[in-house]
Amino acid sequence: MASTTLSSAFTLLSRSSTSPSASASLPRSSVAIPRRGRRAVAVASTATESPKVLELGDAIAGLTLEEARSLVDHLQERLGVSAAAFAPAAVIAAPGAGGAGAAEEEAPVEKTEFDVVIDEVPSSARIATIKVVRALTSLALKEAKDLIEGLPKKLKEAVSKDEAEDAKKQLEEVGAKVSIV
Repeated sequence: MASTTLSSAFTLLSRSSTSPSASASLPRSSVAIPRRGRRAVAVASTATESPKVLELGDAIAGLTLEEARSLVDHLQERLGVSAAAFAPAAVIAAPGAGGAGAAEEEAPVEKTEFDVVIDEVPSSARIATIKVVRALTSLALKEAKDLIEGLPKKLKEAVSKDEAEDAKKQLEEVGAKVSIV
């Protein structure tokens, strides 16, 4: 099946080079790509491309998706390569091509959102801690009590650094051990 695809690609090449097509009326710097049942599409090319490369490109562009997939399979078998083997190399090479710009992109991004976590509350500071938790979160008495019972727990999530530092200061003043994550 792959050899028939290749031969059909070469047949397309020979037909496009021997029969007159829409590309005959176009200037030399552009080529019309024949589509089965569709109108021709003009594609600009550079002057450094050889006519053989242009003809191959035109023939490949005219293939259906199934034919193109078969051609890829055939070329992989015939040449002993895999298209997937080249993909990681392109991804790895891309960041290094940036030069000084790549070093700036790799700079660590400063964290802007913090979580306030209550790690421990001594039994002597429970009532005072519940009062501070209620003031900081506007929780009801039962919810604030439940929050400080199964520690460690997050008191506030995704808050600014100033708000997190303020909450930590208030909780530590009453005796709770708090961390900012």
